[in-house]
Amino acid sequence: MPLYSFFAKSIDGREKKGIVEIEDLEEFEEKLKSEGFFLVSIKEKKGRSWRDIFSFFSSVSLKEKIFFTRNLAVMLSAGLSLSRALNTISFQTKNKKFKEIILEIREEIERGKSFSETLGLFKDVFSEFYQSIVMVGEESGTLVDSLKMIAKQLEREDELKSRITGALIYPAVIILAMIGVGILMLVFVIPKLAETFFELGVSLPLSTRIVISLGLFFQKNIFILILFFIFLFLFLRFFLRTKLGRKIFSFLSLRIPILSNVFKTAIFASLLRNVSTLISAGVALPRALEITAQTVGNLYYRESFLECKERIKKGEKLSDALKDFPHLYPPLLVEMVAVGEETGESSSILLKLASFYEKEVLRFTKNLTSVIEPVLILIIGVAIGFFAFSVIQPIYSLVNAIQ
Repeated sequence: MPLYSFFAKSIDGREKKGIVEIEDLEEFEEKLKSEGFFLVSIKEKKGRSWRDIFSFFSSVSLKEKIFFTRNLAVMLSAGLSLSRALNTISFQTKNKKFKEIILEIREEIERGKSFSETLGLFKDVFSEFYQSIVMVGEESGTLVDSLKMIAKQLEREDELKSRITGALIYPAVIILAMIGVGILMLVFVIPKLAETFFELGVSLPLSTRIVISLGLFFQKNIFILILFFIFLFLFLRFFLRTKLGRKIFSFLSLRIPILSNVFKTAIFASLLRNVSTLISAGVALPRALEITAQTVGNLYYRESFLECKERIKKGEKLSDALKDFPHLYPPLLVEMVAVGEETGESSSILLKLASFYEKEVLRFTKNLTSVIEPVLILIIGVAIGFFAFSVIQPIYSLVNAIQ
C-alpha cells in the first residue's frame, strides 16, 4: 500500500499528523472524522530512504534558522513575494530536511494558508515564539520587521549557547582524554603487568588488585563494553526527550556546582528578552508568558512561568507571582520587574535586564576555565597518583625482596 503524510485538526484545535499506509482515502478520511478530526492536507510519499528511517536523528540547527530568517527578511524587503523568496532560499539550504520543510511551507502558502499558520505545522523546527511574532507581523503589515526581530533574538540565543558550549569544551576534552588514556592502560598495559606479578608471586595491595581486576575485565569484555556505551548513549538520547528525563536533567542542571549559575543566568537572559520582544510586538503579557514558557528547556522555569500566567489572569502582578519562586528568580530580577510595572516601561526594563544577564553569562564563561582548571588538575592528579601507586608499590616490594 502507498505511504501518505497527513495533517488533521479537530474543532477544538487539537492537531494530528503522521505517516500511514492508506488503501482507500475516503475510508481514511471517514475514520478521522469518527475520531473528531478533519483532514487538512495529505500527500503521498514516493518512497522511504535511509534519511527517512533515521530522520529522528536529524535536526535543523539554530544557525540554519537564523540564515533562513535573515535571508527571508532581506528578500521580502526587496519586493519578492513570500512564495518566491521561500523557493529561492530552499535552493541555498544544504540541510535536506530543512529544504523539504521550506518547500512544504511554500506549497501550503500557495494553497491559501497564512505564513504563521503554516509554521505551526512544523513545531519541532519553528517555536511558538517564532510563530507568534510572525502572526503579529502579518496582522500589522510589518512582517519584514518581525522577521528581523526574530533573527536578532535567535542570534542572541546562538551567541549565549556558543559561549557556554565553548567554555565547556575544554574540561570535556580533558576528561574524555583522561578516560581514554585510562581505558587504554587498563586494556593493554595492566594485563601484561598482571602476568608478570602473578608469575613472580608478588603480594599485591588492594589498590593493585582493583586495577588488575578492572584491566582483565576490560580486556575480556571490550566489545561488550563498546556496545554497552553505544546503547547507553542512545538510551540517554531517547530518555532525555521524555518528560521524566527532562525533569531529572532540569533538576540536576540547577544544582551542578559552578555551572548552575551559568545555566540560570542564561535562562534569565533568554526568558526576559523573549517576553520583552513579545510585549513590544503587541502580545498580551499572559500570552507572552505562555509562549516564552514553551521556549525554555528547563521544566521548573517552564512550570513557574505557566503558573505566573494563570495568576496574572486573576489580577496579580508578575513581580508578586515571581516572588513565590525564590529558588528560581533572584531578588534583583523580581525588583526590576516591579519597577517596570510601576513605571509602565516593562518592555524596556526587561530588555535592559536581559542585556545585563547576557553580559553576566559572558563574564562567567570567560572565568569558567580558570575556575574549573584547578578542579581538573586535582582530579587528574588523584587518578594518576592512584594508578602510579597501584603499579609502583608491587614493583618496589619485589625489588626489596630481591635485595
